[in-house]
Amino acid sequence: MRVSLRTAGRTALALFLLAASTPQAMAAEINGATLGLAWALPFAGILLSIALFPLLAPHFWEHHFGKISAFWAALIILPLALIFGPTPAVHALSHTAFLEYIPFILLLLALFTVASGIVISGNLHGSPTTNTAILAIGTVLASIIGTTGASMVLIRPIMRANDDRKHNVHVIVFFIFLVSNIGGSLTPLGDPPLFLGFLRGVDFFWTTTHLLPETAFCAVVLLAGFFVIDSIIYKREGHTKKDPTPDKPIRVRGGINFILIGVIIAAILLSARLKIGTLTILGTEVALQNLLRDITMIVVTLVSLRLTPKSSHEANGFSWGPILEVAKLFAGIFITIIPVLAMLQAGRNGAFAPLVGLVTNPDGSANNVAYFWLTGILSSFLDNAPTYLVFFELAGGDPKQLMTTGALTLTAISAGAVFMGANTYIGNAPNFMVYAIARNGGIKMPSFFGYMLWSGCILVPLFIVTTFLFFR
Repeated sequence: MRVSLRTAGRTALALFLLAASTPQAMAAEINGATLGLAWALPFAGILLSIALFPLLAPHFWEHHFGKISAFWAALIILPLALIFGPTPAVHALSHTAFLEYIPFILLLLALFTVASGIVISGNLHGSPTTNTAILAIGTVLASIIGTTGASMVLIRPIMRANDDRKHNVHVIVFFIFLVSNIGGSLTPLGDPPLFLGFLRGVDFFWTTTHLLPETAFCAVVLLAGFFVIDSIIYKREGHTKKDPTPDKPIRVRGGINFILIGVIIAAILLSARLKIGTLTILGTEVALQNLLRDITMIVVTLVSLRLTPKSSHEANGFSWGPILEVAKLFAGIFITIIPVLAMLQAGRNGAFAPLVGLVTNPDGSANNVAYFWLTGILSSFLDNAPTYLVFFELAGGDPKQLMTTGALTLTAISAGAVFMGANTYIGNAPNFMVYAIARNGGIKMPSFFGYMLWSGCILVPLFIVTTFLFFR
């Protein structure tokens, strides 16, 4: 297998270089207007790999996802160095690493570690009122400790609460809708796309104020719908199944981690307000306040690991596997997206001019309905973080303009990326994690397409109504 992978890599690289080479590509710096569509193939390749391999070849993916990510990244790094020269290639990579990838991964690492140290023990009876309350709490919590953090903290308690129910699949499905996705739309901490927007210059509380109406509407409708559905099912069940985990008082452990969440938020807010100079690293200007923010994330991670009892991590099933997978895959994503963003910045002069036409009205204004649905549809099947970046750049990439005159466009992009990640198991990282935990816990979760039937019947009509209320 090793030989065949190497041969395939060489063949793909040769074909890519042949397709991508143009006379203009010999320019001294990377100009998106000179790049052909072949430069976008590695980006499409890694996203499709993430979407399809876990479903079609899970064992192969589990053992080789790092190599696959490196393969697609190499199809960008080598052509950049060979065609544009080593210096522009290094500058492009350092810009991506120091300004986007490293801050992004360190925040996820800190939130992942801190959330894993918060343990909710005890058990409540999973009545419709209790279940709805847990979902509501998780929806709010998702914007504070992230959708991944909130999902990992609450998935086991809600499973214990409903382990005496005959029918509990709907509880987990709505959990994915609300806690693993829609709830994370109010701060950059909530979902990775929004933090990428923050790194691009979007104010921390901009999402809180501008996405609050859409988020509140979707959350209230889903919570009310869940309460009705759960009440009907609860009444029909008759409660004949013995409860394997009797009710016990709820206790929350890991108080130090709540303090550390406050430190994370404070570090992010200060990094947006302080101006204490810059440092140039490999041709990239790095703001010192941002460097301090990133160091703070490392310190928070170490403090949480040091002060959190081992028993708390064991209770949450803590391991480094998920964050290592995210780090390896996003290294490939951030590298392969470099030429894609350059082409998008070229606008109508770039290879993505047809896409620009789809999201632009005849009078030249932004088609916010198209931004919402195109961002959402792609986020349903591909990773929503790079999808957000694509449409952020397509909308102009200027955070000051997008937060003011383009506010509705940025709201549509943000809502599409976060909300519609709930449409499939692969739309957002916590979705598949919750699915796996629930299956291991004995819940007969729907298949990939079975889950899409749920989302198609519940979420798609909700998003259509959301479109008419907020984006037309």
